[in-house]
Amino acid sequence: MQAHAPEWYVISLRPHGAHAGIARAARRHGAGVIALSPWTLVGNPDPLARTALAQALACEATVFTSPAAVRFAAALDSPLECRCAVAVGAGSRAALRRAGVSQAQAPTRMDSEGVLALPALQQARRVGLVTAPGGRELIATALQARGIQLVRAEVYRRAPIALSPRARQRLTLLAGTPTCLLASSAQALEQVLEQLTLGEQQQLQALPVVASSARLAEQAHALGFARSRIAQGPRPGPLLDAAAHWRSQGFR
Repeated sequence: MQAHAPEWYVISLRPHGAHAGIARAARRHGAGVIALSPWTLVGNPDPLARTALAQALACEATVFTSPAAVRFAAALDSPLECRCAVAVGAGSRAALRRAGVSQAQAPTRMDSEGVLALPALQQARRVGLVTAPGGRELIATALQARGIQLVRAEVYRRAPIALSPRARQRLTLLAGTPTCLLASSAQALEQVLEQLTLGEQQQLQALPVVASSARLAEQAHALGFARSRIAQGPRPGPLLDAAAHWRSQGFR
């Protein structure tokens, strides 16, 4: 028996191959997923990256900017050992636990501002940042403004890829179907828009956006998205909970 088509959809801008969590959360709400990946994640095997990671792990506190940062760091140096681990959110903290780091600070407010308010970063003089090029620049800038010496270890990178032609076609076919865009990265929004035709851009910008933070909602508005709601964080569950609640109100 053929399964019924979902009554509504969410668009995921996660990296290639990283949509499973969104898909599971979407199924719980009866939604389908359109995977629109603007990039894939690639580890940095350069010996210099390994050296930078060792220096970052030796700092008074080490900030891991994403679950991917933890995963690629562990591929370079396992088990991970550091004096004080800081995760940007629950997902990164769970990844650290899987990598053998049982104790890590993570903010209740899962964004850069929440990380910067953590106790571990108030007194530290030297902080490691395990990340990708262009990742969490607000954290880096704010820490340096405090006079903190920043040791950056770029253990992976975001490699741009062409948007899936099938996904782009589905966007056109779903015109008129309740659809919501999930946004947890301004860079991903920018990368996607750059690859679309003017008509496709306008179609995407007309959709309601569930953003993972107030700052990201503002960035989405600056990119031409008129309607937004803010989720309780960037993880799939909160994003889909916010999207489903908004959908129940007709995305008004």
